[in-house]
Amino acid sequence: MIRSSKLNGKRMLIMLWAMLLLCIGPLSAAAAQGEKAAIADDVTIKLDGKALKIADPVRMLEGRLFLPVANIAGMFGAKVNWDNENEEATIHTVLGDQIVLGNGVPVVYFNEGRYVMEVAPFLSDGRMYIPLRHAVELMHAQVKWNTEELAAELTTVLPAVVTEAYGLAEISNEAGSSTPALLQRNGLDSKSGIKEGTRLRVVMPSILDNKAEPFTEKDLMLLAQITQVESGYESYEGQLGVANVILNRVKDSRFPDTIQGVIYSGKQFPPAHNGLLEKSKPNASVLRAAKDALNGKNNVEKAVYFFNPNVSKGSFWSSLKVIATIDHHSFAK
Repeated sequence: MIRSSKLNGKRMLIMLWAMLLLCIGPLSAAAAQGEKAAIADDVTIKLDGKALKIADPVRMLEGRLFLPVANIAGMFGAKVNWDNENEEATIHTVLGDQIVLGNGVPVVYFNEGRYVMEVAPFLSDGRMYIPLRHAVELMHAQVKWNTEELAAELTTVLPAVVTEAYGLAEISNEAGSSTPALLQRNGLDSKSGIKEGTRLRVVMPSILDNKAEPFTEKDLMLLAQITQVESGYESYEGQLGVANVILNRVKDSRFPDTIQGVIYSGKQFPPAHNGLLEKSKPNASVLRAAKDALNGKNNVEKAVYFFNPNVSKGSFWSSLKVIATIDHHSFAK
């Protein structure tokens, strides 16, 4: 009897978590990177009415269900390429969409755009996990929660086929989107190229409403150059921290609001004034750290200073609140 009550309690907890995921949304948008997600072994995944056997466990984190990228892609016939050095997965769907996901990176590259997910993908037991709802939408499918069966029910959505009587207006209306949004979803800039028989994607991933803040190649290279000079000899995590100090300053009203402004103002970054910055050639790890930082991966939230505690002494440095120490640097605010 006691064991049964525990199981029922567990099932109820999972049910409430999943309802938050699929019905009213998450309670927080904290990044999942580096956190341990609980295994949701009572949850069933169904695709087009059939229960699926998934090799890797379904996981629950912050009120969301997560599945491994490889499993989700396999369900919908998509192909995945894994870049181990950059911890990045590139997915090619059967409808021709390209999706690029990075470990701990909240920004997803979807075709020609960059969009912010509510929670970043994360690695667990050697697998990259992605929020189920985002993943299903990106695969041109829908998801709903079955309370009685504790099941996430996925439904494949076929592209709409244009006919004389079923054109853009009708398809847009049925899909619940505007004609311009439908055109953009399909990589089209006008109605002129659409003929009878044209197949149109109609599922609009929710991330399309959350475009990522743009950056230029110049921004990336400048951030990578200063990161190389300051921490080229450190680990990727240390490099990521340095890059984020620059970006944290850009967002802080006490500092200039551009990457260039932050780097060249004041005396925090001597390489910007002695010629070393211009000569800097970022290595692969630094380039990854700079790009990931620009895409929202932040391991030193709110830190606007970094320093080597064995070198930088005095009342100013000791007055700062250190929030992380990575390799030789302390990161503080």
